[in-house]
Amino acid sequence: MGMVFQSFNLFEHMTVLENITYAPTRLLKMSEAQAREEAMELLKKVGMAQKADVYPSSLSGGQKQRVAIARSLAMHPDVILFDEPTSALDPTMVGEVLSVIRQLAKSGLTMLIVTHEMRFARDVSTRIFFMNEGIIYEDGTPEQIFEHPVHSATKAFVNRIQKLVYEIDSDDFDYLQIHTGLNQFCLKYNITEKAELAYSLVKEMLFTHMQSFRPLTLRLTHTELSGVTALDFMVEHLSDSPLTDAARASLRAQVKELIEEPTTRGFRIKLIIE
Repeated sequence: MGMVFQSFNLFEHMTVLENITYAPTRLLKMSEAQAREEAMELLKKVGMAQKADVYPSSLSGGQKQRVAIARSLAMHPDVILFDEPTSALDPTMVGEVLSVIRQLAKSGLTMLIVTHEMRFARDVSTRIFFMNEGIIYEDGTPEQIFEHPVHSATKAFVNRIQKLVYEIDSDDFDYLQIHTGLNQFCLKYNITEKAELAYSLVKEMLFTHMQSFRPLTLRLTHTELSGVTALDFMVEHLSDSPLTDAARASLRAQVKELIEEPTTRGFRIKLIIE
């Protein structure tokens, strides 16, 4: 049984290659030549062969975790335990580690993974345990847990919606703060590819299409399970859409869907980002 830790736990005084060959030569009594050959094959598998002779201190978090996975594979385990393998990583590095784990899953390797990455868990798993308050609340297939959860706690968790809200009361609002906040939000939830479009749409709406509507509420939401990201612009006590035909045409050319709807509070414009 192998183990991949959330904080990597590589030996800092050893090179990447030495980290991988140490246990096979000491515990499996493998020859140095065989251990090096297998280690290089594993490093190629995780995209780290070019870093074989460097020390862990020169690697990024995602690179360290890929080396840690290779080190675990070097012991030929029947099963590997992953303890929050992406929790110590910058969001921009999460994808490279999840990609390696997906490849291992396709190869048929048995893995037990503790994770908060909902979309990843749904895509890669054959069986899911949802734990809450120290006990197993539900156990089932990905379809059962994500599409037909039984407990309310499970439903709330798998459909987590992250949001960022700004109340804009006048024309003196701090748009630079909004720009920074949008970037940080997208970085945190690993949707950095949407940051530029999100800010461009916010700027267009606030300074052009809805410039005369104050106060208004701006909300950026991201649903982790579905991957849907949306911008909401809510104007209270407004009964009709403030958008012109030209504004609609401009927005529809940039977003997946444009929704205009009256609510009990006022009127809302929702932009679904690809």
